[in-house]
Amino acid sequence: MEILINSIYLATEGEGVFIGTPQIFVRLQGCLIGCLNCDSKDTWDFKANKPQSISQVLEEIENISQNNNLVKRVSITGGDPLHPAHEKALTILIQELKSKNYFLNIEASGTRIVEPIFNLCDFVSFDHKTPSTGVKYNLGNLETLIKNYPHTKFQVKSVIETEQDFYEALNVYQTLNSKLGTFNFNWCLTPAYNLTEQFPQSRFIKVVELNQKNGAKFRVIGQQHKWMFGPDQKNV
Repeated sequence: MEILINSIYLATEGEGVFIGTPQIFVRLQGCLIGCLNCDSKDTWDFKANKPQSISQVLEEIENISQNNNLVKRVSITGGDPLHPAHEKALTILIQELKSKNYFLNIEASGTRIVEPIFNLCDFVSFDHKTPSTGVKYNLGNLETLIKNYPHTKFQVKSVIETEQDFYEALNVYQTLNSKLGTFNFNWCLTPAYNLTEQFPQSRFIKVVELNQKNGAKFRVIGQQHKWMFGPDQKNV
């Protein structure tokens, strides 16, 4: 069985609730979602990289772990790791990693829920696509996630580039709260830090102010890896 891999590397989690945590990133190749502000467009083309065998991928992960004080956390990202083209091979890879006692996080685009994979993983980072991404968001997916999984199993992440993005996230939050009642999972706002852009200090401050002004429903967590290395550096 082969799987499309863009890169495998050790880095510190740069965003969300696990920010600052060392882990091994397994970045899959191939995505058809097309976010306008994507910072990893090199992962879109399904034919850009030669497939690797599951055994090759496992060996590379194990080598990185062994050479770095037995790091046992893996984040599966992309690309779109939940695209149907990846699903069968990814399921096998996850099963193998779980048998070796790795903690597994999957970066989900929010465009689909794949229960067999979600059930195998320890944590799901689930995107809420805001207007600046140019991607139409399916609210039903987020509602299903909240209903079917405990709050300790997932986080929701929204990239905020504009004030419209913030109020769209707030509207979705309020809609879900009205339908489902009080919930207490982590919903993280990520102030956009786009390719070739200087550090967007004013945008970051604005997002914090908007959150405070509107009841502090969210956690505002920036992208640490971009602060450290700039927005264009890969594999950090």
